[in-house]
Amino acid sequence: MRIIARQTLVNFWSQPNQRDAEADLTAWFNAVNGKTCDWATPADVKAAYRNASIVRDNRVVFNIHGNKYRLVVKINYPHRVVYIRWIGTHAAYDRIDVTTV
Repeated sequence: MRIIARQTLVNFWSQPNQRDAEADLTAWFNAVNGKTCDWATPADVKAAYRNASIVRDNRVVFNIHGNKYRLVVKINYPHRVVYIRWIGTHAAYDRIDVTTV
């Protein structure tokens, strides 16, 4: 898989009150960006990340750092591209519409 917008993750964990997310986001990025992930369907994502939530419009929500943070991505399955759409706290996630970010 190829990930677009890694800088969004870096900007997030660079904030003083969110530095604890760096290790988990880096681990997620390295795992997904590596050769081992090849997601052709949402079922492939669920097989790799059982706690991921599949949302409509090819969006997937990942729990990061013990569910303290949420990462929303949009996946183009045929082209194997993951677009980072949003990252934030669990509380902030409750205030967004995941299908429009």
